[in-house]
Amino acid sequence: MTRPSTPPILSELRSASSPASQLTALRALKNEVIGHEQKKEMWIGLGVLAPIARILNTHKGSGKRRHRDVHGSRNHSKQRGGRSDEEEARLQAIIIVGSLAYGGPAYVSPIYAGLVISPLLALLSPTESSPQIVLAALRTLNAVADSLLLSHPDHNASDDSLLNLLYTEQTLNTVTNILLQISPSLIAQQQIALTASLISKTCRDEHHRVMLAQTGVLEALAVKLASFVVTTCNSLNSSTGVSPAAGQVGDIPPANSRSRLLPILNAVSAIIQHSKARAVQFLSAPAFAVIFQKPDADARQSYDRKSSSWNFSTSSIRQTTSSWIENLIPSLPNSHHRSSLAQQSNFPPLGTLGPSGKQSQPSRSFSSAIEVIQSQGLEFIEEEESPLIAWLLYIAREQDQLTGLMAAWTLAILYRHGLTKRGRETAFAFLLVPLLSRMLDKDLMIFPDTSSTYNLDFLTSPRNVIRERAPLVLAMLAANSAEVQKAAADAGAIKKLSQLLKESYDEITSNSAPSLWAPDPASSAQMETRDEGSRLGPQGISVAARHVMRLREAVLVALAAIASDKDEYRKEIIGNGIIPFIIKTLQSEDTDSPSAPTADSQAEHPARNRKALAGNGRNAILAACGAARALSRSVSTMRTSLMDAGLAAPLFTLLKCQDVELQIAATAVLANLVLSFSPMRQAIIDAGALKIICEHAHSMNTNLRFNSIWALKHLVYEASNEIKMNCLEELGPGWLKQIINNDLDTSISSPLTKFGDREDGCATPIRMSTPNAVGEQVDLLNAVVEDFRESSQEAEEDGEEDLKMSDSIGDLSRGALDRKQPAFSFNQGNGRGPLLEPTPLTSRTVGHAYQGLPDDLAIQQQGLDFLRNLICGPGANDMIDYVFREVGQDKLFEMLTAKLQPRVLNAFNRERRSSENGTKSVQPHTEIILSTCYVVVHIATGAPRHRQLVISQTELLKLITPLFNHPNREIRTCCVWLVNNLTWTDDQSDLINCKARARELMKLGVYEKLEAMDHDEVLDIRERAKSALHSFSTHLRSSG
Repeated sequence: MTRPSTPPILSELRSASSPASQLTALRALKNEVIGHEQKKEMWIGLGVLAPIARILNTHKGSGKRRHRDVHGSRNHSKQRGGRSDEEEARLQAIIIVGSLAYGGPAYVSPIYAGLVISPLLALLSPTESSPQIVLAALRTLNAVADSLLLSHPDHNASDDSLLNLLYTEQTLNTVTNILLQISPSLIAQQQIALTASLISKTCRDEHHRVMLAQTGVLEALAVKLASFVVTTCNSLNSSTGVSPAAGQVGDIPPANSRSRLLPILNAVSAIIQHSKARAVQFLSAPAFAVIFQKPDADARQSYDRKSSSWNFSTSSIRQTTSSWIENLIPSLPNSHHRSSLAQQSNFPPLGTLGPSGKQSQPSRSFSSAIEVIQSQGLEFIEEEESPLIAWLLYIAREQDQLTGLMAAWTLAILYRHGLTKRGRETAFAFLLVPLLSRMLDKDLMIFPDTSSTYNLDFLTSPRNVIRERAPLVLAMLAANSAEVQKAAADAGAIKKLSQLLKESYDEITSNSAPSLWAPDPASSAQMETRDEGSRLGPQGISVAARHVMRLREAVLVALAAIASDKDEYRKEIIGNGIIPFIIKTLQSEDTDSPSAPTADSQAEHPARNRKALAGNGRNAILAACGAARALSRSVSTMRTSLMDAGLAAPLFTLLKCQDVELQIAATAVLANLVLSFSPMRQAIIDAGALKIICEHAHSMNTNLRFNSIWALKHLVYEASNEIKMNCLEELGPGWLKQIINNDLDTSISSPLTKFGDREDGCATPIRMSTPNAVGEQVDLLNAVVEDFRESSQEAEEDGEEDLKMSDSIGDLSRGALDRKQPAFSFNQGNGRGPLLEPTPLTSRTVGHAYQGLPDDLAIQQQGLDFLRNLICGPGANDMIDYVFREVGQDKLFEMLTAKLQPRVLNAFNRERRSSENGTKSVQPHTEIILSTCYVVVHIATGAPRHRQLVISQTELLKLITPLFNHPNREIRTCCVWLVNNLTWTDDQSDLINCKARARELMKLGVYEKLEAMDHDEVLDIRERAKSALHSFSTHLRSSG
């Protein structure tokens, strides 16, 4: 059988006889591939992309100059709009590539291999190409970006990928120029909207966001957003006849009816989502200084420098106020029950299910910002709030649903960054939450943007976008806010979210296209011999599957945020019957395989409707873990619903999977399930979880190591001595000593911060104003940090300095959803009478812990807390002796002493040092001091021989004595407990030694410290100090 000849169209494209014939072939090819999936696949197999790339690369020099040359030449034929045959050919080639990109993720690989992305980006410059060429190139690039959202992540690893070629300084300068166009024409406004849309679709990791902020793209977006504010001003002026701000609002031209606000807000939120520094940079943009208030000298000078590139003048800038915008918002009652959830929760703070993955790997998670909100408490600015906040709130209520939702999303991001004034919570609860709840209705009527004359929704319907994003906005507002949570519950959000989760498991029809039949289909071997530009890549996931995964993730994140604190909300969630669906979401497609479930398993089998959508991707499973963790914070829930539903089984499967992120998430949930009152505790231990968690505690991944120790700390609390000994044996005493004694230079390394799938080595620095051992407020690390930065100039050039201004976002169990002072109880068991024994560290006593600590110090604290729970409870005396034997009695006290001593750091051998050998002395962190003191207190609750060992540690007690004046109330309370325990007598045989211990404490000045506590501001400390003084005085008098 003879091989078919090359189609005439392809022959003409490869070697055109004339520009006109080439153009005719391109138009014929365009008509064949548009709307015909089988023809697209056929032409890709024939290698059509190579000649198309050559046609696109014929673009040279200045497009406008070239355009003028064409007009001046008599030998070139002209096409529509005055375009030459060459320009028209490029336009047709761009349209063909765009049509192929609409085919889906399978076409991304050949498009990359065909080397068409680079010439497409080169055609974007408005000064180099005609407006029609720029517009067509933007549409094609957006189509490629849409397919990337459904494709395999390896596509972005190619040097010729869209992300690698787009995020360069030269291309981003072109992007800025497009955004700053002031032409009111439809084609110019389409270019601006498509450019903003391209930014939001491709801005995936921190490197992209930093570049967009540094190259002026963020400020250009601020200019476009300011134009919409001016439009609002003008609209009010025309309707009322009164100018809202005396005089005109600067000289920024207003947006016209063809301008689109939605893509601008989408792009802005994508850039500022993970960085407070960029959010501040955005709000401080010169364009906003012009329209909202009279800029100071620096802002005016900055605006003057930029005005030439913006084509605006500043001759008539006048002062404006925010009062006219504030008046657009309905008046509200004062907040009557606003409270931080920090003072109510009894369970560990809900932190991020943050990835431990590689920074370079792009995340497909659209809800990564939720990680910000679940690990930091509410903050508010004390200075004047930007008027843009009120304007966004107005837009969220007045615009169409999609635009209003995106305004609410941007507003929620600024709110989580702490850039709103105190009291905005009430506005969000009364004005935004009801709107967001209505967006969750099953029969929601979509009202399109009537001002829009073109559509940017290539990938999904507006209804799906609203369903995917509205729960996330609700979660952003509800986390940490009792007021917003109550408003969400009152608006029926829990029932609607539960229904959405159930509907996501309804069977849907696959929209996959059938394969093209051919009489002589290419064999697999033939396909392998083709170059990448002539064969399709992986199929990716379907649009329906992507929507389902995003919907499940968003709903579960929202439910976790609402149910983070109050049992009544948890009971309502459970009452809606979604526990089985959470369990389903925790399971991968192949429940028998411990391998990590990913979207790729669905991509390989797009035709399996029900089964493909039943398998869940990583992000949905992470969100399910967050919801399970929120619900497991309730004792009644854990004893009934979660146990009956079999929550432990899928978590145990995730614990053994190969995906580290899923291991981290599963360990976080298990930390709640292994508490002493959990009915699932013994089943989890019997299933072998102890050995696995101990193995994970040795992981090189910081998050996994941290959460594993957290879970083990809970597991050994009130466990039998056999389990405690097995746990220490599995961990290894040497390993425990290593993590407790790991005093690296953590003061000069910022906390490892999780933003979605990025690891920021430089976020919020360690607290500068930290009490030292004698209770003085000292500025710890300024000099050392400066030295470190001087030695890191190269890192700053890479944009890492911007990350240092970011909010510190803690690890999974380190977040501060519950900023509360831990409650302590006192054990009077065993007939000991007044012997005070603080409650061992469990999830009930960790509300404020681990905030702002570098990773090494946070793990040290976890190790100390684990040791604390080992030596408490029934059989504590035997466990204290066991720990002394395994760890070493002298070694243990040596480590505890070292934890309370100032650490000496070398300042990188820089010139600027302190006078003694170029070192810096850094006081221990408050959290480390507290955990160390508790270990000492628990040793002192043991047998008389253990109290004698404690009193013999003179150096350790000398370090503890100044802590009686420490600003932290818990540390002062701990010191009083220690005195009570050391002066306690079990029987008459210990009376002589007890008197001797009292005398030793007297020599150390403890008695005077207790007398000074009579004036302590905390009543509990005053009362317990009196009890300690009485015991102290009794022993001193009888010995005297």
